[in-house]
Amino acid sequence: MNDTTGTTARTTIFLGDSLTEAGNWAEWFPDAGAVNLGVGGDTTELVLERLESVIEQAPGTIVLLIGTNDLAWRRPVEQTVRNIESILWKIHHELPETRVIVQSVLPRDRELADLVREINIHVRQFAPTVKAEWVDLWPELAEEDGEIKPEYSDDRLHLNDAGYSAWVAQLRPVLESA
Repeated sequence: MNDTTGTTARTTIFLGDSLTEAGNWAEWFPDAGAVNLGVGGDTTELVLERLESVIEQAPGTIVLLIGTNDLAWRRPVEQTVRNIESILWKIHHELPETRVIVQSVLPRDRELADLVREINIHVRQFAPTVKAEWVDLWPELAEEDGEIKPEYSDDRLHLNDAGYSAWVAQLRPVLESA
């Protein structure tokens, strides 16, 4: 099904912040019709503000990773969770046939680990209520203390090539299962 933007239901939108923006989604998922809508610095609030333009594209799938910049701006866990839930609810309400894959907020430095875990617990529990699929990247990317594994990041936030490879390895079976 084509809409006025020329986007088809076979399109997969990757939505998020700089972690998403830096991904080579079209190369890693050549059959997905990947569109990278990652924006460096985006918070959950900023994704909510631009969500209507995403919905207008009527993609077949939306892959969401957002929340780490909320921590950088010291947003409360409750606000971050509420915003992610609002994003998921709006997508589900406006695009009930669109497949939604929501991924856990990635580990960062150990000082933020408990906050990231708390966000992830709430989003994981909420995801099924809007028929979103949950992909938990935490076990693959985090050390036992919650720090991002050093082999996956040079600055304890952004991923290097090995980090993206680990992420894609976790996402691939889910994305290709449709």
